[in-house]
Amino acid sequence: MSVLQRHNVTRAGTATGTGKTLIFTHGYGCDQNVWQPVAHALAQTHEVVLYDCAGCGMADPSLYDPVRHATLEGHADDLIAVCEAARLDRPVLVAHSVGTMIGVLAARRRPDLFDSLILIAPSPSYINDGAYVGGFEREDIDDLLDTLESNHFGWARMMAPVVMGNPDRPELAGALGDSFCRMDSRIARHFARVTFLADHRHDLQGVTVPSLLLQCSDDALAAPEVGDYVARHMTGSSLMRLAATGHCPHMSAPDEVVQALTAFLGRHH
Repeated sequence: MSVLQRHNVTRAGTATGTGKTLIFTHGYGCDQNVWQPVAHALAQTHEVVLYDCAGCGMADPSLYDPVRHATLEGHADDLIAVCEAARLDRPVLVAHSVGTMIGVLAARRRPDLFDSLILIAPSPSYINDGAYVGGFEREDIDDLLDTLESNHFGWARMMAPVVMGNPDRPELAGALGDSFCRMDSRIARHFARVTFLADHRHDLQGVTVPSLLLQCSDDALAAPEVGDYVARHMTGSSLMRLAATGHCPHMSAPDEVVQALTAFLGRHH
């Protein structure tokens, strides 16, 4: 199988005129389908490339390697490999949640590869450390991982509403919970550990391509302090606060996300 088949790569739209190629990286427990409303809107003027991270969605099950993917570096290697196999010419990376740090690592290693980054709800570390506010104490994260270890499906149904927010629209948390449940339990546990224990604060400074950071209001996973921290430490980044609440604005407020992306792409190009 080719790299593109193994990652279930799909392409739509064409980059005409001032249009760019956009590649989308999803967050933990999700797959490329979460991008559909945003990608569909942007495919009118841009080429959009979607893929499933190792261990997620319709990616080849044998792709997930507990050794290679013991850190987010393995996923960053995968992203680089997808861009190269798809012969993308300096695409704009649009990434969400843990996907943002996968993108940071890839762009740090290969600044020549990406035109710019759009990072939605980024967090370099979820754990509080001295003056750094990650949002969680280490014990909170350990409890979270222990719960997932003992009851994957219960954890998925408990976490989805917390991550999604927007309690007045329970169908959103339902869709996210379904996505969490579709993951292989063994991979879900391993990838969660890698995601929630990662600390990529020191990697932010190595990113040289222009970046737009989209921060949601009332996000249980990435507090405003986290957005401020990322903006301070990433050269050439600009921070935009969305009216959208929760951690997944591309699912809960796709129109606002499309507007922000379109404005950035227009300014930047």
